Amino acid sequence: MRRVLMRPKHVLAALTALALTTASAGCGGSGGDDSDKTITVAYQKFGAFIQLDAQLQNVKKEYEAAHAGWTVELVPIEAAENDYYTKLSLMNRSPKTAPDVMYEDTFLINTDIQAGFLAPIDEYLSGWADWSQFTDAAKAAGKAQDGKTYGVPMGTDTRALWYDKTIFQKAGLTVPWEPKSWNDVLAAARTIKQKVPGVTPLNVYSGKGAGEGATMQGFEMLLYGTKHTLYDDAQKKWIVGSPGFNDSLGFIKTIFDEKLAPDPQDALDPNWGTKVNTELFPTGKLGISLDGSWTSSTWIESGSKPWPQWTEKLGYAAMPTQNGEAPGKTSMSGGWLLSVGAHAADKKASFDFVTTMLNKENTLKYDIAAGQIAERKDVAADPRYLESNPSLEFFTGLVDVTHFRPAYPDYPNVSNAIQVAMESVMTGQAPVDAAAKTFAEQVTSAVGGPDKVTTAS
Repeated sequence: MRRVLMRPKHVLAALTALALTTASAGCGGSGGDDSDKTITVAYQKFGAFIQLDAQLQNVKKEYEAAHAGWTVELVPIEAAENDYYTKLSLMNRSPKTAPDVMYEDTFLINTDIQAGFLAPIDEYLSGWADWSQFTDAAKAAGKAQDGKTYGVPMGTDTRALWYDKTIFQKAGLTVPWEPKSWNDVLAAARTIKQKVPGVTPLNVYSGKGAGEGATMQGFEMLLYGTKHTLYDDAQKKWIVGSPGFNDSLGFIKTIFDEKLAPDPQDALDPNWGTKVNTELFPTGKLGISLDGSWTSSTWIESGSKPWPQWTEKLGYAAMPTQNGEAPGKTSMSGGWLLSVGAHAADKKASFDFVTTMLNKENTLKYDIAAGQIAERKDVAADPRYLESNPSLEFFTGLVDVTHFRPAYPDYPNVSNAIQVAMESVMTGQAPVDAAAKTFAEQVTSAVGGPDKVTTAS
């Protein structure tokens, strides 16, 4: 859900070999002869996230039928989140392998612009009538610090607590569940552990295996429910010391110390998120999971694990603020864009592919299949969209209390440091204070020194 988050050396070496193989195969339409009318499209195809692949296969046919002489070459990257970023970064380092169109996480826009990977598309957007259908917030998602736009949003998301109603009933917990504080969440998990043996009480993505999912779905869902954040907009400085940061780490430590969470070895598996939604929930082995609005896309008929019973078996509750402080609940939102590569030989043709993929009908199909919150006004108002998913109204309602990551070039380094801190407390390698101190040191170094950071009380 999105490339400086580098994986271990053996993974990097393997990905480098893949990039070289791609180059030797002449994959990149942008690096060859300008007369080569091929558009390469790079995107993530991994685990439960298969809807984009199916959609792009159909859009490829549509585009080629409407643009005589053009060929669309799809380049699916079958890798977990951090590895996807790394592979895409490797591809973009050479014009010969750089894709013409790429699936881009909004939080990496400024980082990838700085790296020279993306092309601004404002001149093309000005002539695209459909651009008026996108909300101002959606348009802002693709706009960088330089004021230019570098991508068209595919949809957005929110995050909350999914829970198994049957497990709650066995544990004697009230359904529907409406926790009012972190303590309420912990109390429910403790009750499940005591009264329903053989299930994992609570899943909160943690550590480097989960990548940005650990940072955003895990840590930031906690932190932004305190009175603190990661970035001080007034001072334009990163916050490296705050009670909210320590308390969030403390929550992670508690659930792992008390064995309310998965075994750390399982939680650190890059495939863990896929296992949660294709194995644990469908088989009644998980009580609560802090996850995204798109989760149900796994269980629909076109998903990777069709499970029609999910609408009856599962409930969803807003993540409460730490102690019930106003507004009482919190969420995080992100999203993905389709962007044009800086090395694309024909940027207008590449942009035309983006607009084909993200016209009204194709966006409607994708948002329904992938469980996305629509960012096109005409899609959001379409009865087919509104009636497509019983969880849609709930997750859309969280937009009013949601937060966004500070999408500055240094954010990936900050995110990586958060994952390190989470991993150190979940595995017992460091107490909370020591992990927070290491985080502060790593971030201070990564963002340019003490004058770029601040503390908060």
